[in-house]
Formats: sequence, structure tokens, C-alpha cells
Amino acid sequence: MRFYWLYPVYFIFSKIMAYYEALADRVRSMIGRDHKNVEEKRMFGGLCFMVNGKMCVGVEKERLMVRLDPALTDEVMQRPGVKPMDFTGRVMKGFVFVDAATLAEDDALEYWLALALDYNKIAKPSRKRKTKGP
Repeated sequence: MRFYWLYPVYFIFSKIMAYYEALADRVRSMIGRDHKNVEEKRMFGGLCFMVNGKMCVGVEKERLMVRLDPALTDEVMQRPGVKPMDFTGRVMKGFVFVDAATLAEDDALEYWLALALDYNKIAKPSRKRKTKGP
């Protein structure tokens, strides 16, 4: 028996719960301990944490998006649960996805946040898009 009647419920729920809220709460708590200039923005179907006006980490579905030093990308790809970030079908150096299952321990999440926050200090902010005027 197929449960086609559940599809509308799944569709609505997937739009409301586009990211893993428990992971977002942990990230929010850990980043907030040492950083005051933190902003949350909905992007990529998830929640992005901006530190000092620069993208730092994000929670999307059941994974953490980490912006880190591009020179470390190949090294961190050897860690469990890490996948390249390829939203556009093209791998983006300096960005990785980490499965939430590998972040159950606080030490594991702190490792990734430390990499992202270290790079955030030297990362260039995104270019501001010009808004079209009247």
C-alpha cells in the first residue's frame, strides 16, 4: 500500500524543517560563547551563520556546511563523514559538508567550528549585490 496521501504533509514539513534544528542550536550556542557579531541567515535551504559579516558555517538538511581555508580541503576530505560541497555541480574549494551523524560529540563539532572560525578571520567578505533602484 502506498501512502500518497502523506506527500502533501511531507512537502509542507520539508519546507518548514529544511535543516536539522538540534545541530543549529548546538552551533548557535558554541559560536555565541566567543563571538558577538553573529548573524543567522536562511540560505541554501538551510541556516547560515555569518560571523563578522562573512559566511562561516551553515546547517543544511542533516549536515554542516563548513567554510575553511582552501589549502586544507584535501586534508579534511580524509575525515569521516566529509563530502565536497557542490551545489552547482562543481566542487567548491574551501567548502565542505560534514554529516551530522559524525558530529554527535561536542569535540567533533568544535573541531569543525574552529577550522571555520580560524579561516573567518582572514576570509574576504562576499561582494555586496547592488540593488536596482527606481
